[in-house]
Amino acid sequence: MDLNADLGEGFGRWPLTDDEALLACVTSANVACGFHAGDPSVMRRVCDTAAARGVRIGAQVSYRDLAGFGRRSMDVPSDELTAEVAYQIGALRVFAEAAGATVAYVKPHGALYNRAVHDDTQAAAVTEGVRLAGGDLTVLGLPGSRLLVRAAEAGLPTVEEAFADRAYTPQGTLVPRTEPDAVVHDGDEVVRRSVGIAVDRSVIAADGVRIPVVARSLCVHGDTPGAALIARRVRAALEEAGVAVRAFT
Repeated sequence: MDLNADLGEGFGRWPLTDDEALLACVTSANVACGFHAGDPSVMRRVCDTAAARGVRIGAQVSYRDLAGFGRRSMDVPSDELTAEVAYQIGALRVFAEAAGATVAYVKPHGALYNRAVHDDTQAAAVTEGVRLAGGDLTVLGLPGSRLLVRAAEAGLPTVEEAFADRAYTPQGTLVPRTEPDAVVHDGDEVVRRSVGIAVDRSVIAADGVRIPVVARSLCVHGDTPGAALIARRVRAALEEAGVAVRAFT
């Protein structure tokens, strides 16, 4: 199981994610590319540290929404969204390659991620942005999402992703953050859910019913309070359960 986290989500003098601590235990880093968070200095620092520690670097692309942290759905024209996705990947690629690494995958952030689950037009625009950026970049997304369907149709590698610290609907999508208990803050529960996803391929949905979740990458949100400690506990629990924690192939 790959263990990923959202990193580089500070901006200027305002830090948010504990990048140093998280990079000590994750295998893939979803690096903010400046549209919802992050700036050139933050992106460079995270890429340097990730490369030094052998952590795979991914571009976390977003709507252009610094004020809303990329968590507000936007009706962006397809050609504009395609260009903005490619732009963000290209910006991060400069710093990854300067650090002796590369951008290996792309994962949409926040509202764009959730919109691309069901919105075929935006899923296609994101996919075209990845293709425009060039390279055989893997696309991370929710199992069954339109994004993964579109990416596969375009010949891009895809990886299904699950979430250790997010509540699921009975349909297997994420409970919107506007609803109560959408984020799981209890560390013990996050650990239990992580092991269940990795070992049993299932999770308890918000209605109390167990649903199947098949994924090769598991996300711990970097902006959750205590995220670094939770990520360390998740990795330790996975390894104790016999799950090999390594970057996806």
